[in-house]
Amino acid sequence: MGAQLKVNMVLTRLPRTRSGLDPAVAFGGTCHVDEAASQIDAAWAQSSAGRLPDVIPFEVYCHSLTDPSIVGDTGLHTLTLFGLHTPADLFTADPVGTREEAVRRVVAQLDAQLEEPLADCLATDGEGRPCLQASSPLDVEASLAMPGGHIFHGDLAWPVATEAQPAGTWGAATAHPRVVAASSGGTVRGGAVSGLGGYAAARHLLG
Repeated sequence: MGAQLKVNMVLTRLPRTRSGLDPAVAFGGTCHVDEAASQIDAAWAQSSAGRLPDVIPFEVYCHSLTDPSIVGDTGLHTLTLFGLHTPADLFTADPVGTREEAVRRVVAQLDAQLEEPLADCLATDGEGRPCLQASSPLDVEASLAMPGGHIFHGDLAWPVATEAQPAGTWGAATAHPRVVAASSGGTVRGGAVSGLGGYAAARHLLG
């Protein structure tokens, strides 16, 4: 499911990890938390049944380690969290309360991997509030007009090549013969930042 919880944070320092791994190494790439296959399956089953997953699998990125210009000379760090299997319909009955509970769960899960509470590392704004901003899929839809806050514009599907839809053009065709899908996620097999959606669309048109 591409409708995800997103949590943006600004930190005064990267938190120490319980494993003892250098935080700059731990957060230098993609940090996966509670993403064992069994945990992902359980989260999918619970969200499909209309429940916020008890354990929300998520990924954390520290973009300021890759591009320090994001924070300038402040010494601060950014941390971005993507919570999986949190579709928009889970938030409709109680948008604020459900978002707050989802944030509470992922922060607790992250804290379980840390030597110190994440809260102790959060920067504060001019009014003393922690620099943590969370968006549910409903918030994403409201701010960006993406239906359902779905970053892939719809659930992905496993494509099957046929004579009519060869491998190089998977997912580009739509119900309208003069319109093709070229977005990172609007195509059947996605593509994200690889550009695969645009490549498939171009192949479809050239063919």
